[in-house]
Amino acid sequence: MAEAQKEATKKSTAKKTLTVEQIGSPIGRRKDQRATLVGLGLNKMHRRRTLEDTPSVRGMINKVQHLVRVIEA
Repeated sequence: MAEAQKEATKKSTAKKTLTVEQIGSPIGRRKDQRATLVGLGLNKMHRRRTLEDTPSVRGMINKVQHLVRVIEA
């Protein structure tokens, strides 16, 4: 019984992740959009980062949604 509880706890605390790929160039974009890409860990085309699915990360992705592609894991 204790092992089943431990396994259930692991599943509930497992963090959901998102994979974000940069598909657009920040050249000619506003400085805040470029800074948002850097904050996401992206700075060159076709780079991918796996990030924790949090409201702050979702907000950053929403701000530069025209420059990135989200692959939900």
